[in-house]
Amino acid sequence: MIDDSQVHEAAAALFSAYETGAAIAPLSETYPGLTVDDAYAIQSAQIAAWTAEGRAIWGYKVGLTSRAMQQQLGVDQPDYGFLVDGMAYPDGGEVALDHFLAARVEPEIAFVLGRDLRGPGLTADDARAAVEAVVASIEIIDSRIADWRITLPDTIADNASSAGAVIGSVRLPVEDVDLAALTVTLSRDGEKIAEGTGAAVMGSPLNALTWLANKLGEYGVTLTAGSIVLPGSVCAAAPVSTGDLISADFGPLGTVGIRFS
Repeated sequence: MIDDSQVHEAAAALFSAYETGAAIAPLSETYPGLTVDDAYAIQSAQIAAWTAEGRAIWGYKVGLTSRAMQQQLGVDQPDYGFLVDGMAYPDGGEVALDHFLAARVEPEIAFVLGRDLRGPGLTADDARAAVEAVVASIEIIDSRIADWRITLPDTIADNASSAGAVIGSVRLPVEDVDLAALTVTLSRDGEKIAEGTGAAVMGSPLNALTWLANKLGEYGVTLTAGSIVLPGSVCAAAPVSTGDLISADFGPLGTVGIRFS
């Protein structure tokens, strides 16, 4: 466990990494014994600071929902983070790679909420009833922790390693999409680099949405109507380099893409 002053000290170190582009040592090394609860407190301190600056929360992300991602980062359970103003990138647009420290991309079958959703005690049917639409997305993840040397508390503290998202324009009712069977293909410059189905995300992305609503509900947080929820990647995250055109084909949900300039 760490105390309140260390929570704010850790949050300040992460803010510094955003501002300077210089990654920091793993917080789990700086603060031995750092717990998951400590990490969420650090994350909350950052979110509170951003919202105090006027940056609105427009979405939520669930991370580490697929076995591939858990194995890639050496963790054994999901986590969550927040998407705020400044983290949305246009479909088909460009973003400078040096805006990030060590960017990677993940294709995700995302949800648009049509009504508020708050746990605990929710079922997948409850979550489905709150979904207005299903939409394609590419999440950009990044780590303010040097060389992605993260434990679960490290990535949680770092807002679940979030950096932004590209959201597609095709929106379909949830009942029109077989979420578990939907195949998504991730490509770089037109060449396939990974593929996965919605079943890789806790059996179905709806299970990840349910987990998120129930987990946040324990802290008194409601997923609000109109929000975007990224439920987790269907495959392992892929690194990107300058000039890469990243695209993901979601079949009936269309294709979404972004170039790293």
